[in-house]
Amino acid sequence: MIAQQPVPPAVDPRQAFQMLKTRIHRQMVDAIDLSKAGQLPEVELRNQLRGLATHLCAQQTVNLPPDDREAMVREIMDEIYGFGPIEALMNDPDVSDVLVNGADSVFIERNGLLERTDVRFANDEHLIHFIQRLVGRAGRRIDEVSPMVDAKLPDGSRLNAVIPPLALRGPTVSIRRFKSRGVTFEDMVKTGSLTPEMADFMVACVRGRMNIVVSGGTGAGKTTMLNNISRFIPESERVVTIEQTAELQLQQRDVVALETRPPNVEGRGEISQRDLLKNSLRMRPDRIIVGEARGGEVLDMLQAMNTGHDGSMSTVHANDTRDALDRMELMIALSGVELPMTVARQYIASAVQILIHMMRLSTGERKVMRISELCSYHDGAYELEDIFVYRMSGVDASGRARGAFYATGYEPQALKRLSSRGCDIPSLMFAARELNSNTEYRAQ
Repeated sequence: MIAQQPVPPAVDPRQAFQMLKTRIHRQMVDAIDLSKAGQLPEVELRNQLRGLATHLCAQQTVNLPPDDREAMVREIMDEIYGFGPIEALMNDPDVSDVLVNGADSVFIERNGLLERTDVRFANDEHLIHFIQRLVGRAGRRIDEVSPMVDAKLPDGSRLNAVIPPLALRGPTVSIRRFKSRGVTFEDMVKTGSLTPEMADFMVACVRGRMNIVVSGGTGAGKTTMLNNISRFIPESERVVTIEQTAELQLQQRDVVALETRPPNVEGRGEISQRDLLKNSLRMRPDRIIVGEARGGEVLDMLQAMNTGHDGSMSTVHANDTRDALDRMELMIALSGVELPMTVARQYIASAVQILIHMMRLSTGERKVMRISELCSYHDGAYELEDIFVYRMSGVDASGRARGAFYATGYEPQALKRLSSRGCDIPSLMFAARELNSNTEYRAQ
Protein backbone atom coordinates (compact mmCIF):
# COMPACT_ATOMS: atom_id res chain seq x y z
CA MET A 1 0.00 0.00 0.00
CA ILE A 2 1.33 3.40 -0.94
CA ALA A 3 1.63 5.73 2.04
CA GLN A 4 -0.47 8.84 1.68
CA GLN A 5 1.44 12.11 1.59
CA PRO A 6 0.36 14.63 4.25
CA VAL A 7 -1.80 17.37 2.82
CA PRO A 8 -0.11 20.76 3.24
CA PRO A 9 -2.17 23.20 5.25
CA ALA A 10 -4.19 25.67 3.20
CA VAL A 11 -2.73 29.14 3.06
CA ASP A 12 -5.04 31.93 4.19
CA PRO A 13 -5.67 34.12 1.09
CA ARG A 14 -5.19 37.29 3.15
CA GLN A 15 -1.88 36.01 4.48
CA ALA A 16 -0.80 34.97 0.98
CA PHE A 17 -1.62 38.49 -0.23
CA GLN A 18 0.58 39.95 2.52
CA MET A 19 3.44 37.56 1.66
CA LEU A 20 3.26 38.61 -1.99
CA LYS A 21 3.23 42.26 -0.94
CA THR A 22 6.35 41.67 1.17
CA ARG A 23 8.12 40.08 -1.80
CA ILE A 24 7.24 42.98 -4.13
CA HIS A 25 8.28 45.47 -1.45
CA ARG A 26 11.71 43.81 -1.24
CA GLN A 27 12.05 43.95 -5.03
CA MET A 28 11.33 47.68 -4.86
CA VAL A 29 14.01 48.20 -2.20
CA ASP A 30 16.53 46.32 -4.35
CA ALA A 31 15.62 48.40 -7.42
CA ILE A 32 15.83 51.84 -5.76
CA ASP A 33 19.03 53.87 -5.83
CA LEU A 34 18.88 55.19 -2.24
CA SER A 35 21.60 57.79 -2.85
CA LYS A 36 19.46 59.44 -5.54
CA ALA A 37 16.12 58.84 -3.81
CA GLY A 38 17.17 61.09 -0.95
CA GLN A 39 17.70 63.98 -3.36
CA LEU A 40 14.22 63.85 -4.90
CA PRO A 41 11.31 66.04 -3.73
CA GLU A 42 8.78 64.13 -1.62
CA VAL A 43 5.98 64.28 -4.22
CA GLU A 44 8.22 63.09 -7.06
CA LEU A 45 9.63 60.25 -4.95
CA ARG A 46 6.13 59.05 -4.07
CA ASN A 47 5.10 59.14 -7.74
CA GLN A 48 8.17 57.14 -8.76
CA LEU A 49 7.57 54.57 -6.04
CA ARG A 50 3.93 54.23 -7.04
CA GLY A 51 4.96 53.78 -10.67
CA LEU A 52 7.50 51.11 -9.73
CA ALA A 53 4.95 49.29 -7.58
CA THR A 54 2.42 49.37 -10.44
CA HIS A 55 5.02 47.99 -12.86
CA LEU A 56 6.01 45.12 -10.55
CA CYS A 57 2.37 44.22 -9.84
CA ALA A 58 1.65 44.03 -13.59
CA GLN A 59 4.43 41.52 -14.27
CA GLN A 60 3.40 38.00 -15.29
CA THR A 61 5.58 36.42 -12.60
CA VAL A 62 3.49 38.06 -9.92
CA ASN A 63 0.33 36.43 -11.31
CA LEU A 64 -1.93 38.98 -9.70
CA PRO A 65 -5.49 39.45 -11.05
CA PRO A 66 -6.10 42.95 -12.50
CA ASP A 67 -8.75 43.71 -9.87
CA ASP A 68 -6.24 43.13 -7.05
CA ARG A 69 -3.38 45.16 -8.53
CA GLU A 70 -4.62 48.58 -7.41
CA ALA A 71 -5.23 47.25 -3.90
CA MET A 72 -1.71 45.80 -3.87
CA VAL A 73 -0.17 49.12 -5.03
CA ARG A 74 -2.14 51.00 -2.38
CA GLU A 75 -1.02 48.62 0.37
CA ILE A 76 2.61 48.79 -0.75
CA MET A 77 2.49 52.58 -0.48
CA ASP A 78 0.90 52.21 2.96
CA GLU A 79 3.75 49.85 3.85
CA ILE A 80 6.28 52.53 2.93
CA TYR A 81 4.56 55.66 4.24
CA GLY A 82 1.61 54.59 6.38
CA PHE A 83 0.50 51.83 8.74
CA GLY A 84 0.80 48.87 6.41
CA PRO A 85 -1.96 46.24 6.81
CA ILE A 86 -3.69 48.23 9.57
CA GLU A 87 -3.94 51.48 7.56
CA ALA A 88 -7.71 51.16 7.12
CA LEU A 89 -8.16 50.53 10.85
CA MET A 90 -6.10 53.61 11.74
CA ASN A 91 -8.27 55.70 9.41
CA ASP A 92 -11.55 54.50 10.90
CA PRO A 93 -12.82 57.26 13.27
CA ASP A 94 -14.80 54.75 15.34
CA VAL A 95 -11.74 52.65 16.22
CA SER A 96 -10.14 53.70 19.52
CA ASP A 97 -7.56 50.89 19.90
CA VAL A 98 -5.72 48.58 17.50
CA LEU A 99 -4.31 45.44 19.15
CA VAL A 100 -1.99 43.09 17.24
CA ASN A 101 -1.39 39.75 18.97
CA GLY A 102 0.96 38.22 16.42
CA ALA A 103 0.95 38.17 12.64
CA ASP A 104 -2.45 36.52 12.21
CA SER A 105 -4.44 38.03 15.09
CA VAL A 106 -5.55 41.68 14.98
CA PHE A 107 -8.27 43.10 17.24
CA ILE A 108 -9.82 46.55 17.47
CA GLU A 109 -11.89 48.36 20.05
CA ARG A 110 -14.93 50.01 18.51
CA ASN A 111 -17.47 51.81 20.71
CA GLY A 112 -15.93 50.24 23.79
CA LEU A 113 -16.14 46.63 22.58
CA LEU A 114 -13.39 44.37 21.21
CA GLU A 115 -13.76 42.93 17.71
CA ARG A 116 -11.52 40.53 15.82
CA THR A 117 -10.64 41.67 12.31
CA ASP A 118 -9.59 39.76 9.19
CA VAL A 119 -6.35 41.77 8.91
CA ARG A 120 -3.19 39.66 8.64
CA PHE A 121 0.54 40.29 8.46
CA ALA A 122 2.65 38.06 6.21
CA ASN A 123 4.56 36.56 9.14
CA ASP A 124 6.30 37.55 12.38
CA GLU A 125 9.27 38.96 10.46
CA HIS A 126 6.94 41.27 8.53
CA LEU A 127 5.34 42.40 11.80
CA ILE A 128 8.71 43.08 13.45
CA HIS A 129 9.82 45.20 10.47
CA PHE A 130 6.51 47.08 10.73
CA ILE A 131 7.14 47.76 14.44
CA GLN A 132 10.73 48.84 13.86
CA ARG A 133 9.65 51.27 11.14
CA LEU A 134 7.02 52.92 13.36
CA VAL A 135 9.21 53.22 16.48
CA GLY A 136 12.14 54.39 14.34
CA ARG A 137 10.07 57.35 13.18
CA ALA A 138 9.54 58.25 16.83
CA GLY A 139 13.29 58.14 17.50
CA ARG A 140 13.06 54.91 19.50
CA ARG A 141 14.44 51.43 18.93
CA ILE A 142 13.33 47.88 19.54
CA ASP A 143 15.47 44.75 19.21
CA GLU A 144 16.55 41.72 21.24
CA VAL A 145 18.49 43.96 23.62
CA SER A 146 15.50 46.30 24.14
CA PRO A 147 12.48 44.11 23.31
CA MET A 148 9.86 46.47 24.76
CA VAL A 149 9.09 50.06 23.74
CA ASP A 150 6.64 52.92 24.22
CA ALA A 151 6.43 55.51 21.46
CA LYS A 152 4.26 58.36 20.24
CA LEU A 153 3.36 58.13 16.56
CA PRO A 154 3.35 61.17 14.24
CA ASP A 155 -0.45 61.44 14.45
CA GLY A 156 -0.30 61.56 18.26
CA SER A 157 -1.36 57.95 18.86
CA ARG A 158 0.41 55.93 21.58
CA LEU A 159 2.17 52.70 20.65
CA ASN A 160 3.41 49.94 22.91
CA ALA A 161 5.25 46.98 21.41
CA VAL A 162 6.77 43.82 22.85
CA ILE A 163 8.74 41.33 20.73
CA PRO A 164 10.30 37.90 21.43
CA PRO A 165 11.83 36.67 23.65
CA LEU A 166 9.46 38.55 25.98
CA ALA A 167 6.38 38.00 23.78
CA LEU A 168 5.96 34.23 23.68
CA ARG A 169 3.33 34.08 20.92
CA GLY A 170 4.91 36.52 18.53
CA PRO A 171 5.35 40.31 18.34
CA THR A 172 2.60 42.27 20.08
CA VAL A 173 1.48 45.84 19.31
CA SER A 174 -1.04 47.99 21.17
CA ILE A 175 -1.99 51.35 19.63
CA ARG A 176 -4.22 53.83 21.46
CA ARG A 177 -5.67 56.04 18.74
CA PHE A 178 -5.39 59.81 18.90
CA LYS A 179 -8.62 61.58 17.96
CA SER A 180 -8.19 64.97 16.36
CA ARG A 181 -11.68 66.01 17.48
CA GLY A 182 -12.17 65.91 21.22
CA VAL A 183 -15.36 64.55 22.76
CA THR A 184 -17.40 67.40 24.26
CA PHE A 185 -19.95 67.54 27.07
CA GLU A 186 -22.60 67.89 24.38
CA ASP A 187 -21.44 64.55 22.92
CA MET A 188 -21.31 62.91 26.34
CA VAL A 189 -24.83 64.00 27.24
CA LYS A 190 -26.07 62.80 23.85
CA THR A 191 -24.51 59.34 24.34
CA GLY A 192 -25.76 59.07 27.93
CA SER A 193 -22.39 59.31 29.68
CA LEU A 194 -23.73 62.02 32.01
CA THR A 195 -26.61 64.49 32.39
CA PRO A 196 -26.83 68.26 31.81
CA GLU A 197 -26.92 68.89 35.58
CA MET A 198 -23.68 66.98 36.07
CA ALA A 199 -22.04 68.82 33.19
CA ASP A 200 -23.13 72.22 34.52
CA PHE A 201 -21.77 71.41 37.95
CA MET A 202 -18.39 70.34 36.56
CA VAL A 203 -18.18 73.50 34.42
CA ALA A 204 -18.87 75.62 37.51
CA CYS A 205 -16.19 73.73 39.47
CA VAL A 206 -13.60 74.45 36.77
CA ARG A 207 -14.51 78.12 36.51
CA GLY A 208 -14.63 78.37 40.30
CA ARG A 209 -11.10 76.95 40.58
CA MET A 210 -11.88 73.73 42.42
CA ASN A 211 -9.08 71.17 42.50
CA ILE A 212 -10.33 68.12 40.59
CA VAL A 213 -9.18 64.49 40.37
CA VAL A 214 -10.67 62.20 37.70
CA SER A 215 -10.41 58.48 38.51
CA GLY A 216 -11.18 55.31 36.57
CA GLY A 217 -9.75 52.19 35.00
CA THR A 218 -7.87 51.83 31.73
CA GLY A 219 -9.93 53.10 28.82
CA ALA A 220 -12.64 54.52 31.06
CA GLY A 221 -12.38 58.00 29.52
CA LYS A 222 -10.32 59.84 32.15
CA THR A 223 -8.20 61.80 29.66
CA THR A 224 -11.30 62.54 27.57
CA MET A 225 -12.98 64.01 30.65
CA LEU A 226 -9.86 66.02 31.56
CA ASN A 227 -9.72 67.37 28.01
CA ASN A 228 -13.38 68.25 28.20
CA ILE A 229 -13.45 70.13 31.50
CA SER A 230 -10.24 72.00 30.63
CA ARG A 231 -12.17 73.80 27.87
CA PHE A 232 -13.75 75.95 30.56
CA ILE A 233 -10.54 77.33 32.06
CA PRO A 234 -10.67 81.12 31.49
CA GLU A 235 -8.47 82.54 28.74
CA SER A 236 -6.89 84.92 31.23
CA GLU A 237 -5.12 82.08 33.10
CA ARG A 238 -1.73 80.49 32.40
CA VAL A 239 -1.86 76.69 32.33
CA VAL A 240 1.02 74.20 32.45
CA THR A 241 0.26 70.61 31.39
CA ILE A 242 2.51 67.68 32.35
CA GLU A 243 2.09 64.32 30.62
CA GLN A 244 3.95 61.12 29.99
CA THR A 245 2.50 61.06 26.47
CA ALA A 246 0.95 64.31 25.23
CA GLU A 247 -2.79 63.80 24.73
CA LEU A 248 -4.39 66.92 26.17
CA GLN A 249 -5.68 69.43 23.63
CA LEU A 250 -6.13 72.70 25.51
CA GLN A 251 -7.47 75.59 23.47
CA GLN A 252 -6.40 78.47 25.72
CA ARG A 253 -3.81 80.96 24.44
CA ASP A 254 -1.34 80.71 27.34
CA VAL A 255 -0.65 76.98 27.62
CA VAL A 256 2.76 75.39 28.25
CA ALA A 257 2.72 71.69 27.36
CA LEU A 258 5.47 69.55 28.92
CA GLU A 259 6.16 65.88 28.14
CA THR A 260 8.43 63.43 29.93
CA ARG A 261 11.52 61.95 28.29
CA PRO A 262 12.44 58.26 28.68
CA PRO A 263 16.04 57.21 29.31
CA ASN A 264 18.28 56.69 26.30
CA VAL A 265 19.98 53.41 25.33
CA GLU A 266 22.61 53.94 28.06
CA GLY A 267 19.83 54.43 30.63
CA ARG A 268 20.52 58.16 31.02
CA GLY A 269 18.72 61.40 30.33
CA GLU A 270 15.33 60.49 31.78
CA ILE A 271 13.06 63.43 32.70
CA SER A 272 10.18 62.27 34.90
CA GLN A 273 6.79 63.83 35.59
CA ARG A 274 8.06 64.76 39.03
CA ASP A 275 11.01 66.64 37.50
CA LEU A 276 8.64 68.53 35.21
CA LEU A 277 6.20 69.28 38.02
CA LYS A 278 8.91 70.75 40.22
CA ASN A 279 10.11 72.87 37.32
CA SER A 280 6.58 74.00 36.44
CA LEU A 281 6.29 75.80 39.79
CA ARG A 282 8.95 78.21 38.49
CA MET A 283 6.96 78.95 35.34
CA ARG A 284 4.32 81.16 36.99
CA PRO A 285 1.33 78.83 36.36
CA ASP A 286 -2.19 79.68 37.47
CA ARG A 287 -3.16 76.03 37.10
CA ILE A 288 -1.22 72.80 36.69
CA ILE A 289 -2.73 69.81 34.90
CA VAL A 290 -1.02 66.44 35.37
CA GLY A 291 -2.22 64.05 32.67
CA GLU A 292 -1.96 61.06 35.00
CA ALA A 293 -0.46 60.83 38.46
CA ARG A 294 1.47 57.56 38.59
CA GLY A 295 4.07 57.94 41.34
CA GLY A 296 5.86 60.32 43.68
CA GLU A 297 4.83 63.36 41.61
CA VAL A 298 1.44 63.20 43.34
CA LEU A 299 3.02 64.79 46.44
CA ASP A 300 4.32 67.73 44.39
CA MET A 301 0.92 68.02 42.71
CA LEU A 302 -0.84 68.19 46.10
CA GLN A 303 1.68 70.80 47.27
CA ALA A 304 0.85 72.90 44.22
CA MET A 305 -2.88 72.55 44.91
CA ASN A 306 -2.29 73.63 48.51
CA THR A 307 -0.09 76.62 47.68
CA GLY A 308 -2.01 78.94 45.41
CA HIS A 309 -2.54 76.87 42.26
CA ASP A 310 -6.28 76.40 42.76
CA GLY A 311 -8.11 74.80 39.88
CA SER A 312 -5.41 72.24 39.19
CA MET A 313 -6.41 68.81 37.88
CA SER A 314 -5.15 65.27 37.37
CA THR A 315 -6.26 61.71 36.70
CA VAL A 316 -5.60 58.58 38.76
CA HIS A 317 -6.03 54.90 37.91
CA ALA A 318 -8.54 53.51 40.39
CA ASN A 319 -11.58 51.24 40.62
CA ASP A 320 -13.62 53.63 42.76
CA THR A 321 -13.50 57.07 44.32
CA ARG A 322 -12.26 55.86 47.70
CA ASP A 323 -9.77 53.60 45.95
CA ALA A 324 -8.44 56.74 44.22
CA LEU A 325 -7.72 58.28 47.63
CA ASP A 326 -5.94 55.09 48.73
CA ARG A 327 -3.88 55.15 45.53
CA MET A 328 -2.84 58.74 46.21
CA GLU A 329 -1.71 57.74 49.71
CA LEU A 330 0.38 54.95 48.18
CA MET A 331 1.93 57.35 45.67
CA ILE A 332 2.85 59.76 48.47
CA ALA A 333 4.68 56.85 50.11
CA LEU A 334 6.51 56.23 46.81
CA SER A 335 7.75 59.83 46.78
CA GLY A 336 10.39 58.95 49.37
CA VAL A 337 9.12 61.53 51.86
CA GLU A 338 8.25 59.83 55.13
CA LEU A 339 4.93 61.36 56.09
CA PRO A 340 2.73 59.84 58.80
CA MET A 341 -0.44 58.40 57.28
CA THR A 342 -2.58 60.91 59.18
CA VAL A 343 -0.61 63.83 57.76
CA ALA A 344 -0.76 62.40 54.23
CA ARG A 345 -4.54 62.02 54.43
CA GLN A 346 -5.01 65.53 55.81
CA TYR A 347 -2.84 66.80 52.98
CA ILE A 348 -5.01 65.03 50.38
CA ALA A 349 -8.23 66.25 52.00
CA SER A 350 -7.07 69.87 52.07
CA ALA A 351 -5.87 69.77 48.43
CA VAL A 352 -8.63 67.93 46.56
CA GLN A 353 -12.23 69.13 46.54
CA ILE A 354 -13.99 67.28 43.70
CA LEU A 355 -13.59 63.68 42.53
CA ILE A 356 -15.10 62.38 39.28
CA HIS A 357 -15.16 58.62 38.75
CA MET A 358 -15.43 57.19 35.22
CA MET A 359 -16.12 53.62 34.20
CA ARG A 360 -16.32 51.60 31.00
CA LEU A 361 -19.23 49.19 31.47
CA SER A 362 -19.39 45.62 30.19
CA THR A 363 -21.56 46.92 27.34
CA GLY A 364 -18.70 49.15 26.15
CA GLU A 365 -20.47 52.36 27.24
CA ARG A 366 -18.55 54.90 29.32
CA LYS A 367 -20.35 56.51 32.24
CA VAL A 368 -19.61 59.09 34.91
CA MET A 369 -20.41 56.79 37.82
CA ARG A 370 -20.20 59.42 40.54
CA ILE A 371 -19.23 63.00 41.25
CA SER A 372 -18.19 63.43 44.87
CA GLU A 373 -16.99 66.13 47.21
CA LEU A 374 -14.08 65.48 49.56
CA CYS A 375 -15.18 67.55 52.54
CA SER A 376 -12.45 66.87 55.09
CA TYR A 377 -10.50 64.26 57.02
CA HIS A 378 -11.81 63.63 60.52
CA ASP A 379 -11.33 60.92 63.16
CA GLY A 380 -9.16 58.77 60.90
CA ALA A 381 -11.52 58.77 57.90
CA TYR A 382 -12.24 60.86 54.84
CA GLU A 383 -15.56 62.67 54.78
CA LEU A 384 -16.59 61.95 51.22
CA GLU A 385 -20.07 62.79 49.95
CA ASP A 386 -21.59 61.71 46.62
CA ILE A 387 -23.35 64.52 44.76
CA PHE A 388 -24.43 62.66 41.60
CA VAL A 389 -24.35 58.90 40.96
CA TYR A 390 -25.19 56.40 38.23
CA ARG A 391 -26.91 53.15 39.20
CA MET A 392 -26.96 50.30 36.69
CA SER A 393 -29.81 47.80 36.89
CA GLY A 394 -29.02 45.50 33.99
CA VAL A 395 -28.64 45.25 30.21
CA ASP A 396 -31.53 45.68 27.74
CA ALA A 397 -32.28 43.57 24.66
CA SER A 398 -30.14 45.80 22.43
CA GLY A 399 -27.08 45.25 24.62
CA ARG A 400 -27.09 48.71 26.20
CA ALA A 401 -26.86 49.40 29.92
CA ARG A 402 -30.13 49.87 31.76
CA GLY A 403 -29.89 52.33 34.65
CA ALA A 404 -30.28 55.95 35.68
CA PHE A 405 -28.44 58.97 37.03
CA TYR A 406 -29.49 60.42 40.37
CA ALA A 407 -28.90 63.52 42.42
CA THR A 408 -28.33 62.22 45.95
CA GLY A 409 -29.79 65.24 47.74
CA TYR A 410 -26.42 66.30 49.16
CA GLU A 411 -25.73 70.02 48.75
CA PRO A 412 -21.97 70.57 48.32
CA GLN A 413 -20.05 72.70 50.78
CA ALA A 414 -18.24 74.14 47.74
CA LEU A 415 -21.32 76.16 46.73
CA LYS A 416 -20.32 79.08 48.98
CA ARG A 417 -16.83 79.14 47.52
CA LEU A 418 -18.19 78.92 43.99
CA SER A 419 -20.65 81.73 44.68
CA SER A 420 -17.85 83.97 45.98
CA ARG A 421 -16.11 83.47 42.64
CA GLY A 422 -19.13 84.36 40.56
CA CYS A 423 -20.35 80.82 39.87
CA ASP A 424 -23.87 80.70 41.28
CA ILE A 425 -25.57 77.30 41.15
CA PRO A 426 -29.23 76.94 42.23
CA SER A 427 -29.55 74.58 45.18
CA LEU A 428 -32.51 72.93 43.44
CA MET A 429 -29.99 71.25 41.12
CA PHE A 430 -29.03 68.96 44.01
CA ALA A 431 -32.55 67.97 45.14
CA ALA A 432 -32.80 64.17 45.46
CA ARG A 433 -34.32 62.81 42.26
CA GLU A 434 -33.69 60.78 39.13
CA LEU A 435 -32.04 62.89 36.43
CA ASN A 436 -33.25 62.98 32.85
CA SER A 437 -30.37 62.04 30.55
CA ASN A 438 -32.36 62.30 27.30
CA THR A 439 -32.27 66.07 26.94
CA GLU A 440 -30.37 68.37 24.61
CA TYR A 441 -27.43 70.17 26.15
CA ARG A 442 -25.28 73.11 25.22
CA ALA A 443 -22.46 74.17 27.55
CA GLN A 444 -22.73 77.78 28.66
